[in-house]
Amino acid sequence: MEQIANIKFCVKLGKPFSETYELMQKVYGDVCLARSNVYNWFDGFKNGSEDLNDVERPGRSEASNRAELMEKDREIIAVDGNFTVRMLAEELNSSTGTIWKILTDDLGKRLVCARFVPHQLNEDQKIGRVEHCKDIISTAENDPDFLDSIITGDETW
Repeated sequence: MEQIANIKFCVKLGKPFSETYELMQKVYGDVCLARSNVYNWFDGFKNGSEDLNDVERPGRSEASNRAELMEKDREIIAVDGNFTVRMLAEELNSSTGTIWKILTDDLGKRLVCARFVPHQLNEDQKIGRVEHCKDIISTAENDPDFLDSIITGDETW
């Protein structure tokens, strides 16, 4: 707010943009507004704007939208865990950064082999793994050559 007021002051004094920006850099150093921001404020004040507050932008706030996005993310991943962050962002009309934060921070997912998976299996997943293992055991008991047909990654052909 202080920097914006100083930009307005320079405009009222009739200083050109280049001099205004140099003065801002001398006074504020590393915490000076970016050149483009200084220019935007300078141009606004030069064209008659008197308001020191930033213009409010349209759209809902991210906080109100985040709970809704989190629920939709959870539903989509429950159906198909192969969605990428980019695909989810496109599907939900959101940014990839927001989707990434929801998946990692809110839903407790982590990236494994380009898929988001939970840190712990839910009950359906545990039951599914047990059933799959039982199927493999019964197939191995019924077909003595079954285990010979399994290809491992360390065999060379």
